[in-house]
Amino acid sequence: MCRSIKTLRRADEPATEDEIHAAALQFVRKVSGYRAPSQRNTAAFEAAVDEIAEASRRLLDAVSQQ
Repeated sequence: MCRSIKTLRRADEPATEDEIHAAALQFVRKVSGYRAPSQRNTAAFEAAVDEIAEASRRLLDAVSQQ
């Protein structure tokens, strides 16, 4: 769905928090259809980015332990 999101699981180095946040932001933009949310939707938009970034970090941590 989001072809411009780069793969964050790499053998040579772990993804940075900035990379994870950028990927989460790109995903939320794609799903919501907003490049930037309205003032009314900003809190929901930012909460979604934070939740997806957190879930992504947990996933990356789990698969790197295998």
